[in-house]
Amino acid sequence: MQHAAWPRHRFSVAPMMDYTDRHFRVLMRQITRHSLLYTEMVVAQALHHARCEPGAAQLGGRLERLIGFDPVERPLALQVGGDDPGLLAEAARLAADWGYDEINLNVGCPSEKVQKGRFGACLMAEPDHVARCVAAMAAASPLPVTVKHRIGIDHRDSYAELLRFVDTVAEAGCRRFSVHARKAWLEGLDPKQNRTIPPLRYELVHQLKRDRPQRRIELNGGLQSLDDCRAHLQANGFGTSLDGTMVGRAVYDHPLRWCGIDRELFEDAAAPETVPPSHVLRGLLPYAERWCGRGGRLWPIARHLVHLVEGVSGARHWRYQLSRAAGDRNAAPEVLELAARQLEERGY
Repeated sequence: MQHAAWPRHRFSVAPMMDYTDRHFRVLMRQITRHSLLYTEMVVAQALHHARCEPGAAQLGGRLERLIGFDPVERPLALQVGGDDPGLLAEAARLAADWGYDEINLNVGCPSEKVQKGRFGACLMAEPDHVARCVAAMAAASPLPVTVKHRIGIDHRDSYAELLRFVDTVAEAGCRRFSVHARKAWLEGLDPKQNRTIPPLRYELVHQLKRDRPQRRIELNGGLQSLDDCRAHLQANGFGTSLDGTMVGRAVYDHPLRWCGIDRELFEDAAAPETVPPSHVLRGLLPYAERWCGRGGRLWPIARHLVHLVEGVSGARHWRYQLSRAAGDRNAAPEVLELAARQLEERGY
């Protein structure tokens, strides 16, 4: 049964380690108000240890550093990694207490480090155990529990195995499956190669939706534009309409190419068709003032701005100036104000 209050997420920005931190998420909120954003993956065991430390939930404490966020980032999902149902249940309770909108279990990361922890993509070989984890999370929290996974791993990549995985985990309470339409090789390929070398199998994701129309199925992998996303959200050559699309690095590398998300995918007629980069910078200023006002450095915010201006005259020089000024340990939000003014003087 679907939760009546749970919104329909037609687009989300994929969780990416070292990329989708709180600062990048605030940047993306200047471009799209409706898309679901994700944290970087947080290990459930790290959350447990952080929670037990004195002052961990206070501003700057370890727990706050791991899962703290600005309200403007919502709707927001906390992605966790782990294989211990008890620790994952604790993470789900924390996510609800901290005001997240969803909690997501990572069953897709193929990195060797993650495998050593016995979680990520290797868990696809254990659907019954993933189901126990999801059931524990669902019982511990009112938040929707979702799972991000691959279409298979190594030589265990048949459609029958994918279907069994989804059915088993759905029965445990998973509310949406974010399916990276590539299998993962757990040995022989690093995480970057696993994002590009295994072939995309979109047809398997569409077949999954046809065979299980009651499941919420979101597509991840290889999507480069709004047109790509729209093609999977509408009945097309595959004959099915998926429930959502998820994009990662194509958003991070070219954020302003996605300005039409709210208008085109969420049908928000009030949303702007374009967002000038100077508007993004000005939108970030109140957040940057709050962040720096409590002792944070400007660079963690500014580092995400290098892809904001591209393909225009003077872009390289602007990026250089911004990086140099924002990299100073004592840099203040006025650096962003000056950078915005420079863009406005050029009509950007």
